Amino acid sequence: MQRKLSVKEFKRGLLAGIPIALGYLSVSFTFGIMAVSCGLSWWQALVVSMTNVTSAGQLAGVQVMMLPGQYIPMLISQCTINVRYSFMSISLTQKVDPSFHGAKRAIAGFTVTDEIFGVASREEKLNFAFFEGLSALPYFGWALGTLGGALLGQVLPEQIMLALNMGLYAMFIAIVVPEMKKSKAVVMVVGIAVAISCIFKFVPGFKEVPAGIAISVSAIVASLVMAICKPVEEAENE
Repeated sequence: MQRKLSVKEFKRGLLAGIPIALGYLSVSFTFGIMAVSCGLSWWQALVVSMTNVTSAGQLAGVQVMMLPGQYIPMLISQCTINVRYSFMSISLTQKVDPSFHGAKRAIAGFTVTDEIFGVASREEKLNFAFFEGLSALPYFGWALGTLGGALLGQVLPEQIMLALNMGLYAMFIAIVVPEMKKSKAVVMVVGIAVAISCIFKFVPGFKEVPAGIAISVSAIVASLVMAICKPVEEAENE
């Protein structure tokens, strides 16, 4: 009975991960092109994607790789850009079932991305079988997209490449908007994050701040403000 339930949950996760995987194909395709243009071979680009699974982190990392000896800037940029995944993982631990422990949590932590977190966080109780299915297709979609971009990107017209660059933004919109419709608090936190991002983008003095730091500050400050102003009340134990 337990095995049948796990298989059912795994299939449900696979279905939920299909839209993410399709979006990752286009986004990672762009990364594959950029990686090769920066001097990496196709297999090196593929290894980077299969061992990182982070869009902004990989793009920033490849750019830093072009400058020999820039290890400290790379460390700072990667920690700044990717620290959000730690917050996401901590958040998900609050709703996992008892069987989701040990090595399973380590595997889940490796595959947590913005989009996977967005879908997983909607679950009232998160089990490993569902999360495993949810992560599988996006992971391979990210790897296959990178491989395709590294091998075929140079032959595609520029107009198509510009269109593919919009894939990441479309995924974020598809995940955030439904949650905004359900909660005014989500609308407020998104509005605060957008306002802070605009400050970093357009206000003199803030424009020089690296994008990774700007993203982290926007997310942390918006979350902190809403946590203070609109805290989530814990359900009382019956």
